[in-house]
Amino acid sequence: MRIVNHWTSLDAHCRGASVAMGNFDGVHLGHQTVIDLARRDNAPLGIVTFEPHPREFFAPSAPPFRLMNAEARTNRLARMGVSCLYQLPFGPELSGFSPQDFAQIVLHQGLGVSHVVIGADFCFGRGRKGTAQDLAQYGRDLGFDVTIAPLLRDSDAVFSSTAIRAALTDGRPRDAARMLGHWHRIDGVVLHGEKRGRGLGYPTANMSIAGLHPPRFGVYAVQVDVLTGPHTGRYGGVASMGVRPMFGENQPNLESFLFGFDGDLYGAHLSVALVEHLRDEMKFDGLDALIAQMDRDSAQAHTILAALD
Repeated sequence: MRIVNHWTSLDAHCRGASVAMGNFDGVHLGHQTVIDLARRDNAPLGIVTFEPHPREFFAPSAPPFRLMNAEARTNRLARMGVSCLYQLPFGPELSGFSPQDFAQIVLHQGLGVSHVVIGADFCFGRGRKGTAQDLAQYGRDLGFDVTIAPLLRDSDAVFSSTAIRAALTDGRPRDAARMLGHWHRIDGVVLHGEKRGRGLGYPTANMSIAGLHPPRFGVYAVQVDVLTGPHTGRYGGVASMGVRPMFGENQPNLESFLFGFDGDLYGAHLSVALVEHLRDEMKFDGLDALIAQMDRDSAQAHTILAALD
């Protein structure tokens, strides 16, 4: 997959794509529907998205909200068969275009798109004044096709990143997975920590969740894919998400204990899938009580993961 970070002076092989356009945070089932509608036999499949996320640009001090970082989004789009990712730099220039200028300068003259697919609620251009219907009209004027995808929903809710964040905040990862079409995953590199888990009989792989929407703090049954290093593979496990109140920490992170694993994961890239929230964070009277609870958490996670198989 080619990654293009601008919209000017593109090579010929980066032009003429049939593209799905949006932020694609989480790449949920609604997003996947939009992407599938962009597949055409006579054109490469492209994605037009923005980095940083426009919400980060306009409200840089707002709490983290992203379901996945740019790297994780790129990896998932590549697995879906995307040929070209137009990851456009969102800043003063791009945000200043009127809807008509965005269609003409970026999509038509810059990327040379042949077809654009957007969700029915898509807004674009300065002040988010452009609607899906506006883009359809600009496409007719400029010579590219536009398909407006209906919003995907089930009996409970529209499938949206907002609804997925709400499910994760409530500790309902299975509901999030129902809308995502896959487990919600946190990807990242294993960092050096305080190494307390070793002394407790539960050595953990520590990962930062900085910049991501924090799921409900507590303990989860997880599936862990080790993506790099000498120990690649999939492992069941149990993970703690939060600030470790037992030890007075205040920086949220994710600590995963991998069942049946014996090795060094520092520097390895992991993808941790949240399967089920087991309990909230707790502060214990002592280490013996903590270890006993960790034993119970591990047994419960084993049972839950075995049922998935």
